[in-house]
Amino acid sequence: MRKIGINLNAYSGLEDNTSLKTIKDIGFDSFFTGTLDLKSQFKIAETAALNNISYEFVHGPFGHINDIWLDCAAGDEMQNEISDCIDACGKTNVPIVVLHLSSGVTPPTITDIGRKRFEKLVNTASKNNVKIAFENQRLLGNLCWALEYFNTETVGFCWDCGHEKCFAGGLEYMPLWGKRLICTHIHDNYCNPNGDLHMLPYDGKIDFEICAKHIKQSGYNGTLMLEVSAGKSGYYKDLSEKEFFERAVSAVRRLCNDIERV
Repeated sequence: MRKIGINLNAYSGLEDNTSLKTIKDIGFDSFFTGTLDLKSQFKIAETAALNNISYEFVHGPFGHINDIWLDCAAGDEMQNEISDCIDACGKTNVPIVVLHLSSGVTPPTITDIGRKRFEKLVNTASKNNVKIAFENQRLLGNLCWALEYFNTETVGFCWDCGHEKCFAGGLEYMPLWGKRLICTHIHDNYCNPNGDLHMLPYDGKIDFEICAKHIKQSGYNGTLMLEVSAGKSGYYKDLSEKEFFERAVSAVRRLCNDIERV
């Protein structure tokens, strides 16, 4: 049976220990977090092991990711932040770091200094036995550059179906890069370029039968990982944490069934 997972902060206000136990008890097999300091990451990894739930990946830092392409001190700082995240994952046995390549509608172009920084980060990941998964944002060109340039088992693709439907203007990433898929961000929205609401699958306007076909055709058999928020859209404001996570499990299992069916 395919594994299912969810971001640890899907329901805000819960302590990490409570959230881990709840999502495990509800039926999730794995989870991911954002970037943490090493002490916090060790603590979560230990708690996850005690609860027999897999810590599948960390979303790397991206607060000023556009700087990584620029010849400036902030670009070096962004590289160091990501490098520290990769090192932490190596020390805590988290196998994947998800990275953005840029942000916004008009990010910098691909530059030699940015390319060299990403080369160093891929080398750091290899030394730590960690994989990098580049996530689709707005620009197809950046992702194509990264996955073509780093044609190695250390580097793969993280498909964010919500980003695709909000920001890609009708482009579909999976027919291009589905064979490189190593992790997912699954969530729904209203396909509005002004915002991605991180709703549960089947609650918005994304056609998940098409998503199921993409996943089936890619041959990806890994975890279907939700990246959702109980509070961002206001859609789930009346649900308790247990009700929200039960609804989340039901939604992602429905997607599992759709993948088998298509």
